[in-house]
Amino acid sequence: MPGPVALHVSRVRALYRRILLLHRALPVELKALGDAYVKEEFRRHRSVGPADAQRFLREWEIYAEMLWQQANEDRQNSRKKTCFGTPLTEEKLNDFHNEQIGQLQELMQEATKPNKQFNISDDSEYKN
Repeated sequence: MPGPVALHVSRVRALYRRILLLHRALPVELKALGDAYVKEEFRRHRSVGPADAQRFLREWEIYAEMLWQQANEDRQNSRKKTCFGTPLTEEKLNDFHNEQIGQLQELMQEATKPNKQFNISDDSEYKN
C-alpha cells in the first residue's frame, strides 16, 4: 500500500497531466501561455509545506474543473466563441502575496501582448 507521500505525488502528477490535456481545447496562443505557466507553477511549488500544497492543489483542481466545463461548452457551441477563464474576485486578489501579484501582472502582460512572434519584411529590401 502506497504511503501518503506517494499518494500526494500521484495526485499532483494526475492533476498536472489533466490540466495539460485540457489546455488542448484552448486557442493556440492561450495553450502555449497556459502550458508554460502551469509548468512553472508546478515546478515552483515542489517543496512547499503541506498546508500550502493542499491549497495549491485545491485551486488548480478548481481551475481544471472550470476549464473542463468551458471546453465542453466550446464543443457544443460551434457557432459561438467561448470565453475561457474567469475574472478574479477582489477577495481572491486580497489573498495573494506580493510575489503572486507580480506573477499575475507578468501573466497579464504576456497574455495581452500583440501576437507578433516574427518580424516579416519585404524581401526586396535585402536584394542587391
